[in-house]
Amino acid sequence: MLKIDNIELKNPVVLAPMAGVCNPAFRLIAKEFGTGLVCAEMVSDKAIVNQNEKSMKMLYVDEREKPLSLQIFGGEKDTMAEAAQVVDQQTNADIIDINMGCPVPKITKCDAGAKWLLDPDKIYEMVKAAVEAVDKPVTVKMRMGWDDEHILAVENARAIEEAGGKAVSLHGRTRVQMYEGVANWDILKEVKNAVDVPMIGNGDVKTPQDAKSMLDQTGVDGVMVGRAALGDPWMLYRTIQYLETGEFTEEPSPREKIDVCMVHMDRLIALKGETIAVKEMRKHAAWYLKGMRGNNKVRDKINHLDDRNDVADALYAFVEQLEQKAAAV
Repeated sequence: MLKIDNIELKNPVVLAPMAGVCNPAFRLIAKEFGTGLVCAEMVSDKAIVNQNEKSMKMLYVDEREKPLSLQIFGGEKDTMAEAAQVVDQQTNADIIDINMGCPVPKITKCDAGAKWLLDPDKIYEMVKAAVEAVDKPVTVKMRMGWDDEHILAVENARAIEEAGGKAVSLHGRTRVQMYEGVANWDILKEVKNAVDVPMIGNGDVKTPQDAKSMLDQTGVDGVMVGRAALGDPWMLYRTIQYLETGEFTEEPSPREKIDVCMVHMDRLIALKGETIAVKEMRKHAAWYLKGMRGNNKVRDKINHLDDRNDVADALYAFVEQLEQKAAAV
């Protein structure tokens, strides 16, 4: 059982807080597929403090998603604490997570995200300020270091714990690596052994077997799934089932995938309106179509459609073609 402060999770599988992806539409699907904890995409602390309309909407939490972690990012102690207070008092999130892993230059240039990784003292000050401003548990998601010459994962994790952080999620890559190369699981074990708060491992969990291997090899308390869940929430379900029973569940059929894709789209439309949602769903539809033979044409077609029903017609027409070919074999 993974427990973060007083928040008990029903399993150790966690959906990573992916920018541009982890809005309520996708998070709720992940939750319905059994995920123990879902994490929202990061929101700027300054945008929250300034009550930016778009950013405030990103703090919406559907009760069905809980337990849920809302993630904030920033580079200044005062605005970080103030934003944490808004999340604490004005949302129904269970956990406040601080991002110190985002490698994107526009974030690190603001002394936010992965830029923190170079300074354990700043980490302590920032986390402590947030912890003292709120009642909800504060956690941190970080990377193992800035580059190969600056790997301060153990020092940084200890600073988080000393500042009152209730859990650490660690991606086994440096900021310089971005999402390339191989994640270092040895550092996960090292950090796990250095702190007493729960540790969630992240990086290269592409299959249920990977999740079990990470838990077994590193001793982490939870396993975070990111890109492997894009267009494939079944990966989350299959991982949970495999960890609990040691057995594999069947892969979904093309029609099952598209059915969930349409649920995803309709929820996104309810959140953002048809015009924005249909455009956003183009990337998601491509992920749902992944692995289906001959999906290039339908992907190209969807990229030029603006109407929800037209997208649905194109997707289901493609599925019917696949089913007819399978029946003819």
